[in-house]
Parts: sequence; C-alpha cells; structure tokens
Amino acid sequence: MIQVGDKIPAASVQEMQDGKPVEVKTQDFFAGRKVVLFAVPGAFTPTCSEAHLPGYVVSADRFKAKGVDAVVCLAVNDAFVMGAWGKAQNAEAIHMWGDGDGSFTKALGLDMDTGAFGGLRSRRYAMVVDDGVVTLLNVEPPKTFEGSKAEVVLAAL
Repeated sequence: MIQVGDKIPAASVQEMQDGKPVEVKTQDFFAGRKVVLFAVPGAFTPTCSEAHLPGYVVSADRFKAKGVDAVVCLAVNDAFVMGAWGKAQNAEAIHMWGDGDGSFTKALGLDMDTGAFGGLRSRRYAMVVDDGVVTLLNVEPPKTFEGSKAEVVLAAL
C-alpha cells in the first residue's frame, strides 16, 4: 500500500469533459500541484452519496483557501457513472475520476474485493498529494467513515 512520502504511481483514469470521457494521466495531473484525492467504494452508494462526496462539495472553497489546487473523487466505476454522480451531487468543483478497470487503485494498493456486492472496489480513503508525493494518507477500516471526511482533511492542512 502507498505510504506518506511515496510518489503517486503513473496510471491513467478517465474524467468526463464536454460530455466525453477523457484520459487523465496521474503523473501529469499531480505534477506541481497540491491535490486532495479521496476515494469511495462506489458512486451512488449510501454513505458515499449522503456524506462523503457532499462533505467535499460544500468544502471546496475552504480547500482552495488552504492552498489546494484540485480536489478529486475516485471510484472504480466508469467515467460516465462518475460524471452522472457528480452532476447529481452538484460537484462541479470536484474532479470525478473513473478508474474503470481499477488499475490506479491497484497500483496504490488500496483495492479490495467485495465479492458479489460489486467485485473490485476501492477502499475508502483520503490523501493529500503535493507535487506527486503523498503527504497525508487516511485509510478507513472496512465499513467506517471517519478519517477520510472533508473536515478531517481540512483540519490537517
């Protein structure tokens, strides 16, 4: 599993832009920026939709005020699902990344197998990445939601 002090692995994810999925290369996206990346087990799932993503949506301006250049929400879903979820949650200020095959999530070592529930998913976590290097990493134990909340990450900045 990735740790504080590690560099973000090179990978590709997708994000909807102008109604089309566009490839995002992680090594380019994180270069020279301070980014908050949080991941959820799945778009449109209860905790993710009722608390996790909304916390970041309402805090987007506070993250920017603390020097964060971008906030990213990641899930092992396709870009279309992530785009629709972002739209439904008014998450215009959040980059909604689909890691369709889970390759980025696996490279981070933050994948989990949920079996018949949904197969390969991401663990719930939040990290701060400064110029490609992880400076904060809060990984949640299964079925919990504490350390990856927007308020917790804001307090740590």
